[in-house]
Amino acid sequence: MKKILGIPHPTIIVLIRIFLGLIFFGAGMSKLYADHAFPGIIGPVWLEERLAEHGLGMYARFIAGSQIVVGLLLFTQRFATLGALLCFPVILNIFMVTVSMKWQGTPYVNLFLLLLNVWLLAYDYHKFKFILTDKVEKLRNTKLERKNMRADKIWAVPVVLILISVPLSYLNIIAAWVLCGVAVLVIIINQLKHRKKRSMANPE
Repeated sequence: MKKILGIPHPTIIVLIRIFLGLIFFGAGMSKLYADHAFPGIIGPVWLEERLAEHGLGMYARFIAGSQIVVGLLLFTQRFATLGALLCFPVILNIFMVTVSMKWQGTPYVNLFLLLLNVWLLAYDYHKFKFILTDKVEKLRNTKLERKNMRADKIWAVPVVLILISVPLSYLNIIAAWVLCGVAVLVIIINQLKHRKKRSMANPE
């Protein structure tokens, strides 16, 4: 198994997914929560207010919502490849906004995140390389397979609850925090149970 600085490459990929996922999840939630009352690693939480001066308030909310979805896909690992694909245009958009508005320092941070995202895409290239092929006959007969559809459905429910917690925060911030916290906990437990079952089914 390939290692980088003594760490197995797949482990590094998981850590990058979690890192990017938590960054974007927190960034999106902190922008949309009432009074920005949600912990986030990076900002700015006042992005909507700043872009609204240029008639781009709705665009800022779209970016924040996209960050939440991408973050959930990445840090929960369940649909990490899809998260990496969606994350690229999100980071690229944010990067161009920061460059266009001549923010100092921020473009370099976003460029670093963009490079990490490219690393994820390169690692998962085998999963989506088929979009570049001209021979699609065999692909048309390939069925969509998921090892645990029940776990997928369980994952989807708390994701919806997390999104619901955003408008709830304007009514009751404590209830929003509790709802979001419980939903994230359910996602983590669901993932751990799935990993345990998979390791038991495929012992080394």
